[in-house]
Amino acid sequence: MDRRNAAFTGPVADEIEKRLRRALNPTRLAVVNDSAKHRGHAGDDGSGESHFTVEIEAECFAGMTRLQRQRAVNAALGDLMRERVHALAIRATAPGES
Repeated sequence: MDRRNAAFTGPVADEIEKRLRRALNPTRLAVVNDSAKHRGHAGDDGSGESHFTVEIEAECFAGMTRLQRQRAVNAALGDLMRERVHALAIRATAPGES
């Protein structure tokens, strides 16, 4: 089940979700737009989509270190991380982990 920030979801959040689903086949995924908390701060581009939290659970994370999981998420997002997303908090787990 997806849990998203009801205040605002837009094309960047949708693209994050699409890319993570395609690349990592998650069993659980939540893309939360945190941009409103950072309005006026460095990295706020005025789009309302610059800061996110991703909570993702996927079988492929089993046996991976935290760093390997973060790299897998960043790789799945590719150019979004360079061009559209200023900050991304990642909470990546394998099924059965808390």
